[in-house]
Amino acid sequence: MYKAYLQSIFPLFTPIFFFPKKKEKGFSLLSGLKSMRLLYLFSFCLLSIFSFSQDTIKKPKIGLVLSGGGAKGFAHIGVLKEIERAGIKIDYIGGTSMGAIIGGLYASGYTANQLDSIFKETNFDELVQDFVPRKNKTFYEKGNDELYAVSLPFQKFKISIPRGLSKGMYNYNLMSKLTHNVRHIQDFNKLKIPFLCIATNLETGEEKVFKNGSLPLILSASGAFPSLFSPVEIDGDLYIDGGVANNYPVEEVRKMGADIIIGVDVQDDLKDRDKLSGVLGILTQISNFQMIEKMKDKKFQTDIYIKPNIEGFSVVSFDQGEQIVNKGVEAAILFQEKLKNLGTNYKKIPENTRQIDSLYIQGIGIEGNENYTRSYVIGKLRFKPGSKISYTDLHSGINNLNATQNFSSINYKLAKEGNQDVLLIDLKENPIKTYFKLGVHYDDLFKSSALINVTQRNMFFKNDVASFDFILGDNIRYNLDYYIDNGFHLSFGFKSKLNRFKRTSKTDFNGGQTLSKAGLESINIDYLDFSNQAYFQTIFAQRFLFGVGLEYKYVNVTTNLVQNTKKYLDNNNYLSLVGFLKYDSFSNKYFPKKGWYFMGDAQSFLSSSNHNNNFTRFTTIKADAAIVQTVFNKIAIKLQTEGGFLIGTKTNSVFDYVLGGYGYPKINNLKSFYGYNYLDLSGNSYVKASLSFDYEFIKKNHLNVSANIANIGNNIFDSKEWISSPKYSGYALGYGMETLIGPIELKQSWSPETGKSFTWFTVGFLF
Repeated sequence: MYKAYLQSIFPLFTPIFFFPKKKEKGFSLLSGLKSMRLLYLFSFCLLSIFSFSQDTIKKPKIGLVLSGGGAKGFAHIGVLKEIERAGIKIDYIGGTSMGAIIGGLYASGYTANQLDSIFKETNFDELVQDFVPRKNKTFYEKGNDELYAVSLPFQKFKISIPRGLSKGMYNYNLMSKLTHNVRHIQDFNKLKIPFLCIATNLETGEEKVFKNGSLPLILSASGAFPSLFSPVEIDGDLYIDGGVANNYPVEEVRKMGADIIIGVDVQDDLKDRDKLSGVLGILTQISNFQMIEKMKDKKFQTDIYIKPNIEGFSVVSFDQGEQIVNKGVEAAILFQEKLKNLGTNYKKIPENTRQIDSLYIQGIGIEGNENYTRSYVIGKLRFKPGSKISYTDLHSGINNLNATQNFSSINYKLAKEGNQDVLLIDLKENPIKTYFKLGVHYDDLFKSSALINVTQRNMFFKNDVASFDFILGDNIRYNLDYYIDNGFHLSFGFKSKLNRFKRTSKTDFNGGQTLSKAGLESINIDYLDFSNQAYFQTIFAQRFLFGVGLEYKYVNVTTNLVQNTKKYLDNNNYLSLVGFLKYDSFSNKYFPKKGWYFMGDAQSFLSSSNHNNNFTRFTTIKADAAIVQTVFNKIAIKLQTEGGFLIGTKTNSVFDYVLGGYGYPKINNLKSFYGYNYLDLSGNSYVKASLSFDYEFIKKNHLNVSANIANIGNNIFDSKEWISSPKYSGYALGYGMETLIGPIELKQSWSPETGKSFTWFTVGFLF
């Protein structure tokens, strides 16, 4: 055996050591030279064998196994810091769930410190909730999300329960950006460190060992914790968290070629009933039954088994990430000597992330869009083939698609075509087309309201959605909205709504003539507005929404000056052309922390039923703009200005601008104004500015201080009246709370001109 071994290693030495020699008599120079040569080569052979043996001892292949455990997996980062400090080069990595995410990123080139920084900057509340920024929603989608307290999806006349609280798009977008440098690698053996991870087939319960494919997609599948995240579809199969089947893939890493295994186990031990809390705690306990039994054997297959003390932390303790990382460091320090013995003074080079936010999208491929056209999808992305974009633009486009709720899953990857990227999007349409929604609201103008809504998608055509609100309460109202969204192409919509309220008012919607003749300061009015609008709209400059349309409106405003005698202040049908330009990037409609807003509106009244025989054509133009910025982390400053004026001769005053009150839904030209009661100030032109400070002193609890000034009257822009010292001003101190039914607000306002104060109370989303 030894002869064969040496022959295999040193074939050139074979003639000397193993060929038969002729017996020599006496000593000769030739024999002396042969003896010296023999001695030399024998020494070289021993040295080579020793050197070969030393290399084998010094450079074993080291594998790293990282278990799943949700937020407890942050401890992996702490262990990796100590591994790097010991100068150990990891040759193979295998992980499950959070272990797969951290392991996959580490295999892509990131250092432990980089991973620590990445996860410190990640908003895990948004990740778990699959947060979609408000700016990524269309005005229609914003309206839907800010009206209803409850949304129940219906499928085949039954309430449909989603497969998870989150579709995992936030996580997928994050993984996509972080793996930019390896986006074209499909074989995980070709990563900077060969890598594998585990996911569980939802239908069979069997584990799936992933060694190739789309890295961000597979990392998302491995970490798809049941109930928190929806299953991830890969090649027609659905996958969930790998921890269900194999939470510690030590055998798989050994098969990769690892001689020595370092394993980090952040799994829970079984807990008694007193320590179990919530659904997640019970689900984790159930999954731990099988895991703990398997670990009895797996930990004996691990050469250095590190188990951080993560007692007191749960799978969703993301807000305690720093403490959990330190637990990993503490656990690894206990194995400091063993880790140093494996060290080779290796230093991991940090991944260069400076240029990761630049992409040139040569082409866009879309699959799975049966009921939504390609132009609809491209329109939501807001970039076209041949565009240079950033990852922010890419994620914003994907979020736009996600915000529509038309797709139950959105998978994408960047494929290489020459030296450029092609974006491939795989959509799975949401089978749920019908929704039943509920909402409640109270304000001092419309009073109490309960809303019932039915929404139907793909009702008549591709890309369409129909919504009907029926509002019960002190004032019965309704809203009907039908919209065909064609993305970048021209979209079409139709709206119909009925609004009605009764109120004591200082505005008579008759230019003050009714109040003057009656010698009164205020009257009781019954206000009814019935509007129907058909419009076309499109995206302008990829940011603004521009539209034009035709509107039919019926307005009926009456008062009872004499008992049982109804006087019509306005009772007309109107036909008008409308145009609008909109932009809204506020982070939140009611308590924004950043963003800006613009609304420009023009309406040209062409004809009227002319009940009072005094109609002439006229046009109203108005604009509203605001900007919000947060300072000192918690104080949001909002600056807003707005105004409107009249072009043409208008003899009837039902569309005058009216200021006063707070917290009611928009109707015609009625505007809020601190310090004055509802419908107190009116005129055919106005200008207004306001400043507010909002302090979120406890999460979702706000204290705010506001001030506003205004000039309002008839034709104030014809002179310098509009820019002179403001005639009207008001201040407000308020408290607001964000709830499931919408904001609950209490405001106390005061005006120095009148010396009067008003208390306003509102509940729920505006509708």
